[in-house]
Amino acid sequence: MNLIGYMEERFQNLEFIPSIYNQWGTGIHFCLGKNIYQLKENEELNLKRFQVVYEQITIIFNELFEQNDDIFLVTNMYKHKKEKCIRKLKVYQPFLKCKNHLNQIMVKTYPYPFEINKAEEYEMQQFSLLCKPRDLRVTELLKAASNEDFPQKPKFGGYSIDYPDVFFVNITKDIIFFIYDDRGCEVIALDFKRIRHLYEKYHDWVEEYK
Repeated sequence: MNLIGYMEERFQNLEFIPSIYNQWGTGIHFCLGKNIYQLKENEELNLKRFQVVYEQITIIFNELFEQNDDIFLVTNMYKHKKEKCIRKLKVYQPFLKCKNHLNQIMVKTYPYPFEINKAEEYEMQQFSLLCKPRDLRVTELLKAASNEDFPQKPKFGGYSIDYPDVFFVNITKDIIFFIYDDRGCEVIALDFKRIRHLYEKYHDWVEEYK
């Protein structure tokens, strides 16, 4: 199975870009690290906040994914068209337990999806890998996804104009999980019954649901 075929069958017309929650009729938008500011009064990073965020996204991931689930790890890399290639390995290689998976990564190029000046000069390369959570260094991946705006490690590399967007697509359970940065994450599903327990158990983290 490839990503395009799966999406056409299960999540028709959904675009893999930030705010998947706003595109789909069934989902939960979580607010992370509530009431804990990213910086201290002296402008140093508030590491307590990041620790809370890491714990929250790990809990949510573990509620949604089991080690043997089949998933697509999808990464959007944004680049100038004149740039010959994007170093996808900087996103995948550090987080794969088995480097043989690098040979299985698929790529498709799309128009740049955001409204900016001279958007036609840019493009999006979308990489996807069919694997299982047990194949990934999940903890490090989740941290890198949430560290977008701050000099925290781990970080995704290989990007030229925008930080990569990474989506976890559980094709066993028909659920998609996206961390947009340290402020929050989104979960959508074909059937709300599959994510209702998240809403009930972690209601205090919920920003919106539908």
